[in-house]
Amino acid sequence: MMKYILCVLMPALIFSLAGCSSGGGTETVNNENLTPERVTEAARISDVINNPAFGNWGRMIFPLNDYYYSGNTIGDLRLTWYNYINPSRTADVINYMLDEVSNDRQIFYPIYPPDDPRANSTGLFFFRGNRGAKFAVCNAGGGFVYVGAIHDSFPHALELSRKGYNAFALIYRPGSNTACEDLARAIAFIHDNAESLGVDVSGYSLWGGSAGARMAAWLGSYGTESFGEKSYPRPSAVIMQYTGLSEITGREPPTYACVGTSDGIASYRSMQSYVDRIKANGTDSMIEIFPGLPHGFGLGENTIAEEWLDNAVKFWEAHM
Repeated sequence: MMKYILCVLMPALIFSLAGCSSGGGTETVNNENLTPERVTEAARISDVINNPAFGNWGRMIFPLNDYYYSGNTIGDLRLTWYNYINPSRTADVINYMLDEVSNDRQIFYPIYPPDDPRANSTGLFFFRGNRGAKFAVCNAGGGFVYVGAIHDSFPHALELSRKGYNAFALIYRPGSNTACEDLARAIAFIHDNAESLGVDVSGYSLWGGSAGARMAAWLGSYGTESFGEKSYPRPSAVIMQYTGLSEITGREPPTYACVGTSDGIASYRSMQSYVDRIKANGTDSMIEIFPGLPHGFGLGENTIAEEWLDNAVKFWEAHM
């Protein structure tokens, strides 16, 4: 059914920071002794990861396998296969998290019980929009060997939240099958805890870049029931960035895609063909192709692609 793209152990994750259960809900964090300071581009990555305000989930902000990133500070950060990393945007994401902690709002949600080994390397980061608004799940790429959320899903989720939508960024286990299992579990978790999370589960969307785009497309086509969960409603739209997916099932949701012509990993011609074949099956789809852009441009800030997310949101809204 699927092809693997590329063929990470960590300390155990404590399931709750303070009172979080498998049923979700709102966490109460005791910040009496925490005075998190806002970070700048000069902030050391290790200091962010180990910030006591973030508890045990700070290690998931940056790739768990440090082989795939380099740099000592936010301003120096580089990620394998990614381009146009914006240090000010990285700082913006981290400062959002610090603000949420300061206001006693839960950011990180485990999706597996604490005694489940899968809990060690998975979870959802919640970027809140308006209570009762629809939700999106953003899935970063990383070749199925790491999760580049700091550039490829956190910024997207933050922008969606600022537009009023509730957005989650998934940290998943490397590997195409395990990644899809974790996305299926995340979708189930959000549906099962919709009331306490304050989200509308109807008309949700799945977003992804590179490997994350494949996850979004696969869950959209095959459904949660194909990856170890019971059947949950499928997304109203899939938003894909720079991935060379080719198989078509005929059950694809409406699909928006974008890619650059200088992408040496995901051919824009392959993506155009994929979108055209979805459209030929009678399902709405569209693609934006950006001249000269390479792989992994993220939000595309200060590039020819900087309006793509707005266009993708409009596409999603048209199919809610």
